[in-house]
Amino acid sequence: MTKTQTKIGFQHVGGFLRPDVLKQARKDFAAGNIDHDTLTTIENESIKDLVNKEIDAGLDYVTDGEFRRSYWHLDFFWGFEGIDHIHYGEGYNFAHEETRDDTAILSGKIRFNKNTHPFIKHFKFLKSLTDGTAVEPKQTIPAPAQLYIELVRGTNADKIKEFYDTDEDLYADIEKAYHDAILAFYDEGARIIQLDDCSWGLFLDDKFLATPDGQAYANSGIQDILLELNNGAIKDLPDDLTINTHICRGNYHSDFAFAGGYGPVADTVFAKENVDTYFLEYDSTRAGDFEPLAKVSGDKRVVLGLITSKKGELEDRQVIIDRINEASKYLPLDRLWLSTQCGFASTEEGNVLTEQQEWAKLALVKSIQKEIWR
Repeated sequence: MTKTQTKIGFQHVGGFLRPDVLKQARKDFAAGNIDHDTLTTIENESIKDLVNKEIDAGLDYVTDGEFRRSYWHLDFFWGFEGIDHIHYGEGYNFAHEETRDDTAILSGKIRFNKNTHPFIKHFKFLKSLTDGTAVEPKQTIPAPAQLYIELVRGTNADKIKEFYDTDEDLYADIEKAYHDAILAFYDEGARIIQLDDCSWGLFLDDKFLATPDGQAYANSGIQDILLELNNGAIKDLPDDLTINTHICRGNYHSDFAFAGGYGPVADTVFAKENVDTYFLEYDSTRAGDFEPLAKVSGDKRVVLGLITSKKGELEDRQVIIDRINEASKYLPLDRLWLSTQCGFASTEEGNVLTEQQEWAKLALVKSIQKEIWR
């Protein structure tokens, strides 16, 4: 297991609303009106501006806002050798909206190549912006479990037998590809990496679990597979590298995919996943109560996502403080912290709020952190 940070520090989950100039540049690039170098220049300037704003907001760890991505997860998958970008024909059905239909599918054996995966270059640029400052860069990537869920999605699973004789061979390649990628980030100066993970949400939603498909899924033993993929990828890492995870219920244009408390996965992910800190969504009654926090093992921490990133209205400060105190009945206050429940833009569409509102949300988070933990 990796070494727990002395301080969690003030950090945002990851994604920020894309500025209009960047949105337009991506449209222009897709239409063939600008070349990739021009797009990269605009991305660079947008990220520089964002990092300055993050520093001004008092963040201890900064991200590039995921500004170079269309999706929080798929862009990273497409960077691996052996994985292709295709259109599935239908998107994921969220509570009120269907996503775009992009997906990742096997086209060969999965490998990580530091010379071709674009995220390494992306991190190097972010690191260059933080050198000589008091802040540290944080790299966010989708969890290994999330890649597996995408590869076995519907007809995507048909491709697996073309390239892998056994499931165990697939698991081994996913773990190695991720392990190699994490070490490549480390070599470039990353000391905090966050695994974003929606895969566990499938076990939380009572409506889904009540269906025959949901019951079959819940009883398939797949929780153990997901746990092994995540733990296998992060074992034997440097002691000064912090690995966090954000367990998400879906965040697309202010919509959600799953409801339900963490109880059905607590014995697996809270007790056995070898991360340092869990970022958990607790911004609505859909997330259930805090009782599952009692299953968080060892000295691992929990960052309570009590401030929603899905809408702009500010939460009642005292309500948030009261909920933190309620959570402390199950996990000591010195192992708790506060953040927004998710990023403000898990995809380039972004959530339905303004840039001014996202910064106001972060200001509220920081002020409550200072009051509760001093």
